[in-house]
Amino acid sequence: MNAIAVYDGVDEPVVTEQPRPEPTPGEALVRTLRVGVDGTDHEVIASEHGDTPAGEDHLVLGHEAVGVIEDPNDTPFEVGDVVVPTVRRPPNGANGYFARGEPDMAPGGEYHERGIVGAHGFMSEYFTSPAEFLVEVPPELAEWGFLVEPVSIAEKAIEHAYASRSAFHWDPESALVLGNGSLGLLTVATLDEAFDRIYCLGRRERPDPTIDVIESLGATYVNSNETPIPDVPEAYEPMDLVFEATGHAPHAFETIEALAPNGVGALLGVPGDWEFKIDGGRLHREFVLHNKALVGSVNSGHGHFESAIESLSEFSEAFLDDLVTGVHGLDDFEAAFADDDTTIKTAVEFAAYEER
Repeated sequence: MNAIAVYDGVDEPVVTEQPRPEPTPGEALVRTLRVGVDGTDHEVIASEHGDTPAGEDHLVLGHEAVGVIEDPNDTPFEVGDVVVPTVRRPPNGANGYFARGEPDMAPGGEYHERGIVGAHGFMSEYFTSPAEFLVEVPPELAEWGFLVEPVSIAEKAIEHAYASRSAFHWDPESALVLGNGSLGLLTVATLDEAFDRIYCLGRRERPDPTIDVIESLGATYVNSNETPIPDVPEAYEPMDLVFEATGHAPHAFETIEALAPNGVGALLGVPGDWEFKIDGGRLHREFVLHNKALVGSVNSGHGHFESAIESLSEFSEAFLDDLVTGVHGLDDFEAAFADDDTTIKTAVEFAAYEER
């Protein structure tokens, strides 16, 4: 079967021939429909993140997948069911995090991530997965199912932000999303029903397709070239929630200044090493005197995938059409990895969905 992989020492993906996998007991065989491309894939290709499976010289890419059950193999699924796979797997047999159904909370070394760390991904014509790591999707969402994984990342971060405020009555009204990439835009759409006022900060100048998407959702675009994050409270308003999805290290500390009293910042970006000066005493006072909080979040669990499916079902088709700027087959898969000002979200398509 065909797969898209990156080989050690090579900084671009290639189509490669792989054996079609055979499901073992407890696993189902899935025929892949679409696999999304995101920033993590680019980091893996550039050898900035992730690792190949032990003893191998390449990694099959892809962690945002949707497919249909080809062979249930005595699992609870039926042929033709539409499913999305979660990403993490136990590295050497089950551990406590997986036994508790909390693989997204496992520290490094206690998991593999398919398509990222230590395990081949889903960017192939077929893949297998234990049934416990597959989440069923309504057939009407088959076209957009590759978006479930990134939406689940937002769902987890939002859940943890609310959990950090659960000790008191918290009724947030304003939210600021840092980053107008695909995750930022999906987060704006996810927050839409829960917040009265949503802002999304980016560095792009008009005209720009991401700004158009932000405003089509009824949110306000904040140009960071004109209004840096510490100036947001005065220029707009203090924020009850700040959702950071940039990986720009100073933003973690600037988030504290942008928060309203009792506010919470959710940090998702993963920066490299970066040394810079901050006024630690002033930020410490902000935490203590104004009951502010920061939470970190990475990966997501089964329940977050289920919440993501519910959110995805509520997104308008117009929004999804604007968000997904390209779906490419194997004959032009390279275009799915292009990175320019017109690209928002792309995917590789292995097969068209046919309802049975």
